[in-house]
Amino acid sequence: MNLSFSFLNKLALVSSPAKELKQKNKIHDYSQQVCGSDYVFERLNEGMIGYMTGIGKGIKPGDRIILQEGYESYQYQVEEIDYYSDPSDMWIALLKQVLVD
Repeated sequence: MNLSFSFLNKLALVSSPAKELKQKNKIHDYSQQVCGSDYVFERLNEGMIGYMTGIGKGIKPGDRIILQEGYESYQYQVEEIDYYSDPSDMWIALLKQVLVD
């Protein structure tokens, strides 16, 4: 019985980091910013993927970005991101659209 309890405790420790990783992904809302002046978004594959250049710190792969086009808002997941050296908060990212229920 102690062996089972010990195994379950270790299993909980192993699964905890996965939960922490999921919680660390952030959502960055760019829906109130103006496309073309605050950021640039180049749609590819009918908008399912795209490249975005913007300004902001702390954006990393796995995070999501909310963009608005007209009255519709869309969520994209950051697949890859590279920061410029100057200015250091400017970046370019490959985004993949996420369908939200």
